[in-house]
Amino acid sequence: MATLDRQAVRKSLPLSDRDQREINMLRGSGQRRAVLSHLAAEDVSEDSSEATVLRALVEAGLRAVNHEMEARGYAELATDYTERERRRVARRRKPAWADE
Repeated sequence: MATLDRQAVRKSLPLSDRDQREINMLRGSGQRRAVLSHLAAEDVSEDSSEATVLRALVEAGLRAVNHEMEARGYAELATDYTERERRRVARRRKPAWADE
């Protein structure tokens, strides 16, 4: 499990009834804990505290956001590269009137 920074702070987090149900379901399901452990890269066991589960959820969410940002960045690079490549090929192409 990842260790907390020495500068870690505790924050108050309001949870709805639905949030509580989802967290309890997650804590009670081995499959869901395994998925959360994988996504958060932190061990979440049946004995994990609610704080540990919430920390893993935050970490999984942050990783998902970072992953999506990378994917969007790569897509933008691919689009830019494709456009540059199209222009490069067009510049090398002989104009239609050149053979006249």
